[in-house]
Amino acid sequence: MKGLFISLEGPDGCGKSTQIAFMKSSLESRGYDVIVTREPGGTVISEQIRQVILDKNNMAMQDTTELLLYAAARAQLVGEVIKPAVEAGKVVICDRFVDSSAVYQGIARGLGVDTVYEVNAYALQNMMPDITFFLDMPAAEGIRRKNNQHDLDRMELQKAAFHEKVVEGYRQLAQTQKERIVTIDAMKSIEEIRIEIEERLIPLLKQPK
Repeated sequence: MKGLFISLEGPDGCGKSTQIAFMKSSLESRGYDVIVTREPGGTVISEQIRQVILDKNNMAMQDTTELLLYAAARAQLVGEVIKPAVEAGKVVICDRFVDSSAVYQGIARGLGVDTVYEVNAYALQNMMPDITFFLDMPAAEGIRRKNNQHDLDRMELQKAAFHEKVVEGYRQLAQTQKERIVTIDAMKSIEEIRIEIEERLIPLLKQPK
């Protein structure tokens, strides 16, 4: 039985981690073998690349370098974790995937969405999420939440205008890929979001063999 690949997207501070924990618990209670991972990261090699990408000492990083580093981390994660798990019938939940690059580098950095998908084509190995939940939240609210949580990394330290482009970019992308990307108002309560995600996810599930 082929597994299921789920991704969550959205601006920083939108609450992805909370909803991933709910989703994992719900799926495991139904008998599914669930793997939770993240981008960039999820493997020893990918986590090392993550450190380079997010290090605030690397503010001089070129946009194309950033794009290629994300693609490299993604290639390792897909090959080592995501593809084998889905082929083994497991459910993979990924905190961000290639849509993040389409938005952050393609739209907010201005490199072009098509360019991002072309660059990532080999890294993806034909693996795309079966469903993507986009937690839509105003950039200002996401920034406020992040500022209250911890020291900011290189991406979080980008100017407010950049984060505004990210949110608008996600909205644009969601409009063009409605068959896969489900937009959810992240300003709703945690419980309302949990219920909405579950209602969209359950129809995709098959009973484990």
